[in-house]
Amino acid sequence: MSVDEWEAEWERVLWKKKSYPDNYVPRSFLASLSRNPNFKPYTYWHLVVLSCPISQHLASIFVFLAVFMRLQQRWLDPRALVWISGGVFLAGYMAWEILDCAQPDNAVRNTNRAKALKASILVFLALMSLSPVLKTLTAATSSDSIWALSASLFILNALLADYTALRPQSHRRERLTSVLSMNAAISSSVVLASRLSDDISVFGLILFSVQAFALFPMLRRRIQGTATSLQILLTALLSGLSVILTYPLSTTAAHLYTFCFTFVTFLAPAMLVWAQRYKNEIRGTWDPAVPKVYRRLSVSR
Repeated sequence: MSVDEWEAEWERVLWKKKSYPDNYVPRSFLASLSRNPNFKPYTYWHLVVLSCPISQHLASIFVFLAVFMRLQQRWLDPRALVWISGGVFLAGYMAWEILDCAQPDNAVRNTNRAKALKASILVFLALMSLSPVLKTLTAATSSDSIWALSASLFILNALLADYTALRPQSHRRERLTSVLSMNAAISSSVVLASRLSDDISVFGLILFSVQAFALFPMLRRRIQGTATSLQILLTALLSGLSVILTYPLSTTAAHLYTFCFTFVTFLAPAMLVWAQRYKNEIRGTWDPAVPKVYRRLSVSR
């Protein structure tokens, strides 16, 4: 048989007895070859906006460290920190309520308010009662070990944090990595608070850490699903606050945060846009079929 007859008879099967060899490949085999069939090119400014939650999280870590250093050096009155934390909590709660106004179910909102009030009172009382114990938690540990442990836990917190948007009326459970990230940040805050001199300073710093690493990430993720301008404004405010609080304490720390902010917000998106030109995914008829599963975005109850 000629090659043209082989090509007309060729099928993509091996179990049939054919006149051509098993390793025969027709000229039309690569006709369906496609490169990057599902490729969606990134745009630079879209990636910059998507990096804002990471910049906000890094800024909250540096703000917390600046507050700790001011408490340790007695540049900040712990009572003032408690009042500031209370005011920030009320402002954050009001912002959450404003974002939650679109929810039609008033019964659910009233239930959430009662749960939030109850949890706030319990956390406040628990921190007040545990402050004397936390102050002596690491009395037998050297300061160098505390600094190394705290730095490692904050790095773990930044790596495991959940930077996805929180949609309204979302019933999705928290990811395990998100819970581990919060636990790492609170643990680091506890070991740092144990180096302070009095109970009120320990209480104020732990209260501030709960707001910075447990409550603020939820508000940040909720704002992430709203207008882009709010997200950019929040990033600018937190970044400016972190530089203002850090620079008088340590110019090295301020320069470190500036480098991290510049790299995460501007350089990393540019590198990703530059690297996508080298993406080369080849698809053909020899690839296994990929099922397309469509999930409902809204769950009826």
